[in-house]
Amino acid sequence: MLDLKLQNYIDWNVKSVIKLLDRNNYAYRVVLKYEDGTVRTQQKSGFKTKKEAEDARRRSIGELSNGTYVVNNNVKLKDFLEYWLEYDIRQRVRSSNTYDSYSQIVKRHIVPFLGKKRLTELNRGDIQRLYQNRAEYSVSIVRQVKTVLNVSFRYAVVHKLIPLNPEEGINLPKVVKAKPYHTRNIDTRKTLTMEQIQTLIEASKGTPIHMQVLFNVLMGLRRQEINGLKYSDVDYINRTLSVERQLGKELNRNPNGIDDKPMTKRELPLKSSSSKRVLPIPDYVFEAILEERKVYEKNRNRRKSQFWDSDYICCSGFGKPRSKDFHWRHYKELLKGAGLPNIRWHDLRSTYCTLLLKSNFNPKAVSKLMGHARELVTVDVYGDNQNIIPEEIPELLSYMEDVMPKGKEKYRVEDNVLDVAAEVEKYLPEKRRE
Repeated sequence: MLDLKLQNYIDWNVKSVIKLLDRNNYAYRVVLKYEDGTVRTQQKSGFKTKKEAEDARRRSIGELSNGTYVVNNNVKLKDFLEYWLEYDIRQRVRSSNTYDSYSQIVKRHIVPFLGKKRLTELNRGDIQRLYQNRAEYSVSIVRQVKTVLNVSFRYAVVHKLIPLNPEEGINLPKVVKAKPYHTRNIDTRKTLTMEQIQTLIEASKGTPIHMQVLFNVLMGLRRQEINGLKYSDVDYINRTLSVERQLGKELNRNPNGIDDKPMTKRELPLKSSSSKRVLPIPDYVFEAILEERKVYEKNRNRRKSQFWDSDYICCSGFGKPRSKDFHWRHYKELLKGAGLPNIRWHDLRSTYCTLLLKSNFNPKAVSKLMGHARELVTVDVYGDNQNIIPEEIPELLSYMEDVMPKGKEKYRVEDNVLDVAAEVEKYLPEKRRE
């Protein structure tokens, strides 16, 4: 087990260079003193000449003086990354999804290539070769590998496991195109057209995932945000929806603890602070919520002793919340039965984004509406789109006017950055006035 407390020495002393007669080489010792009175001695040996040992001794004195001396100098990268995952990432992430993603990158894409190397021996060449190898495997994966190494090495520097971050300044191979800072691109070839959206919505009626489909493709919510929606989140007067939570698997904060059948439908904080937002509810969705509420009340009244009255909009006939993968089988059957492209569930969220951008909504406003922390959705994602063609734009705009809250006049989009998510409303059409 990696012991970071070894770095917390309060005093030190470097002994003179000596010759080891039994090994016929030179060495020196570093003596570290700790607050509890313990003393730790490290011998630096293997130097062929006295001058080589003297040079190394001076470097050690310099590192001790400026606080960059590494006590744990035999730690392998594999052991360090495992420690970092359990004692840093596990404590900081909001759900098991993020932790699992980091863990998979470490175990599948970093450790097999560099895991046996000592942390202090890693150099820029090692990292560049790893990037080249992973870039040939997947552009997306190599970007994630770079993120994991950069974040973990910063942690190692702070805790004095390495003097400098060896990843800093290393670019990805030229085959990997640089992404603009905090920009998210959408492959519009994997989104639905206006006609396909209408087909999907119609086909989903009468299925257990009708509301989930509406919240995804017409409001752009993430699947775990959808499962966490409650009727109390609906403002029936102003026709707005507050996104307050998500349902998912809670990550055990104790790395040495045992998950005793961890619940996968716990109420968790949202992905980021920007994910907490207030959204205008399209008329079509608002009417569907009212109808779904009638079903909820009916089930609650006839199953009083068995009903789980937790107020979830997307729930079973007994009021129990849906798991994050509940939609999957029904969704694939819907696509196949309706003759629609076999796209991912998450691509419906991208479809919603394209609808807004095609309707001339400000990209910065759309990013806020989608609950992105920093990303800016780019407008040029439509450049190679083969699904939404120019001839369909009038029908698309007409469709959006049908499903979005109506107003007497259209707002012109401004270019200013929104300060809070709630202000996104001013970029949307005015609510219907009765």
